Amino acid sequence: MKLEGEHPLSCNREVGFLVDNLGGNAEFLRPMHHKYGDRGFFYTLSARKGEISMIDIRLIRTNPDLVKANIRKKYQDHKLVLVDEVLELDQQLRECKTKADTLRGQRNTISKEIGKLMAQGKREEAEVTKQQVADIAEQLEMLKHLEETLPDQIRQRMMVIPNIMDDSVPMGKDDSENVEVERFGDMRVPSYPVPYHLELMEALNGVDLDSARKTTGAGFYYLKGDIARLHSAVLSYARDFMIDRGFTYCVPPFMIRSSVVTGVMSFTEMDNMMYKIEGEDLYLIGTSEHSMIGKFIDSITDEAELPIAYTSYSPCFRKEVGAHGIEERGVYRVHQFEKQEMIVVCHPDQSKQWFEKLYQNTVAFFRSLDIPVRTLECCSGDLADLKVKSIDVEAWSPRQQKFFEVGSCSNLGDAQARRLAIRAKGAEGTYFPHTLNNTVVAPPRMLIAFLENNLQEDGRIRVPDALKPYMGGKEYLS
Repeated sequence: MKLEGEHPLSCNREVGFLVDNLGGNAEFLRPMHHKYGDRGFFYTLSARKGEISMIDIRLIRTNPDLVKANIRKKYQDHKLVLVDEVLELDQQLRECKTKADTLRGQRNTISKEIGKLMAQGKREEAEVTKQQVADIAEQLEMLKHLEETLPDQIRQRMMVIPNIMDDSVPMGKDDSENVEVERFGDMRVPSYPVPYHLELMEALNGVDLDSARKTTGAGFYYLKGDIARLHSAVLSYARDFMIDRGFTYCVPPFMIRSSVVTGVMSFTEMDNMMYKIEGEDLYLIGTSEHSMIGKFIDSITDEAELPIAYTSYSPCFRKEVGAHGIEERGVYRVHQFEKQEMIVVCHPDQSKQWFEKLYQNTVAFFRSLDIPVRTLECCSGDLADLKVKSIDVEAWSPRQQKFFEVGSCSNLGDAQARRLAIRAKGAEGTYFPHTLNNTVVAPPRMLIAFLENNLQEDGRIRVPDALKPYMGGKEYLS
């Protein structure tokens, strides 16, 4: 294959890392039917292993135009060449295996002839025939090398080809073209000034950024008094809120292995987010979704147990490489925070319904705290490569008179399941289930929305009824 210009893999650090850490622990698939919108492919497993990717290579073989159209919709035209390369390499690999099988058959036949010649005392003829066997052995050795190297070349390209988006995803180049879906609550604009959130916290002697800078650096904080209590109250309320909605509460490991990291996220996300433990094959989680989805790695779940719905608590650690605002004083963008998450593992036929349920849970949670929100659908160019569909939940800021992100709901289809060999077994066979995740709440960012929307004209911060039991019955912060 002769390529012009920069190849899409030439500067992709994901490739080597993924091949080294994942190897061949995922399965090829056999298509059964599709149900998610018009683009939800449901595959059962075949016995053959070796491909770790966001989509199945069989889809590229049977419908490369669909895969290319999906790439174009994501404005990633530089990746189009990968589809053709996969097809060519895949054809080479299959031809290689066919030729090797033919040569092995010929070798067996010739070996039998040699035995007959030797039995007849025709040693000279036998020696000539042995040379044919030697020639075949040399060819087989060359083919063996190709059989060992071609799968990795295919895998490297498959890891970068994005997942197939749902047809309902709006077209757009970046987050500026994300589409508002719905608004909830009264987006009030007070007649009195709303101070910056740091001022509100400091007025309650509830935050210490200077000490955090001395002990740790920018992007960290000490919370104190009623602000610290509010922080814990919100998380406790979120836990109970989700338990009441049928989710099982879980506290997961706060570190995960590289094989899990690369199974749940793209390398670009990983490189921008994850902190690695020096000298260990461990990373601090950026969200409990990582370890919660990893909980099912290399497992087969009986279909009768689906759907599995967890709500999980964890601290989260993020480098926030390339993010704006980390140096801004306050707690909007930080390196460490705590979060209540929800994840679902379900039958592919159910993922669309679960997607709606998950983001509506977050909307209901914020509305129970009298915080207006809106939902915003991620457009094709803003959608992460593993995701089928994603909706952000944004809270209203009376101070800025605009919305800001407080949560994100994502349907990954079977991309994470394929990468981590998460399987389900039902009457139709063994298949990859779909995985979904969504933020319930992530203070301290959520506290910004809470403080601004519950600020009274006299400067007090009202405690909504839903939180009073978690704040010792307090009506106002002090």
